Amino acid sequence: MEITKREILASVTIIAVMMILGIVIAGRIDAHQVQKNSEYYSALQITDAEQFQYGMDTSVGNAFVYGTLEAVDPVTYPEIGGEYLYVEKVEEHYTMHTRTVMTTDSKGNHHTHTEVYWTWDYAGSENVHSNRIKFLGIEMDYKKIQRPDAHYIDTIKKSSNVRFQYYATPAKCAGTIYTDLRDGTISENSRFFDVGIDTAIKRMTSSRIWLFWIVWILVTGGAVYGFYYLDNDWLNT
Repeated sequence: MEITKREILASVTIIAVMMILGIVIAGRIDAHQVQKNSEYYSALQITDAEQFQYGMDTSVGNAFVYGTLEAVDPVTYPEIGGEYLYVEKVEEHYTMHTRTVMTTDSKGNHHTHTEVYWTWDYAGSENVHSNRIKFLGIEMDYKKIQRPDAHYIDTIKKSSNVRFQYYATPAKCAGTIYTDLRDGTISENSRFFDVGIDTAIKRMTSSRIWLFWIVWILVTGGAVYGFYYLDNDWLNT
């Protein structure tokens, strides 16, 4: 692929246009983040059950609430025991695969052969979870709060080529929710952070604009490469 001077000049224009668009989009992202940050910083901060209930009863609006999330009706699988808010059971099969491998002998000649290897592959999953939860002592439906992440618990082999991996969320988890307190309840699917209020606010207000620029630069590079790859004879007319 030969790149001409005219193509280089055209690509500079493409880069300039993409950077201008990037600055405009980044500005809008920043403005939105500033608006959301104002919402987060002005939200009520609650750490006790009485304030929590009062906030819901009086519809105070946005709030960061710190407390313990716990399962009213804990769940488990008999083979692992214990009590959990959520348990996932992942089935894996030990499966044979083949791949073509190239080797080079002492004379520099290349040879290929088929190599056999085995891996544990996903074969399905199921899960169980509590139907009711409590947060800061107040009972509600399981779906009201986003479930904290499940972590590895155990591996149980059913046979030489079948095993089950178990991942679970503890029956009790201390942390902070960000929610909207209105009409005697919290907003659906309220976000849960397994940290205190101050750290939760820092996470919510931290800027992610650098992620946008990484993606945008990659898109710009792809656009320039695609332009070079095309037949650009029209530039010579």
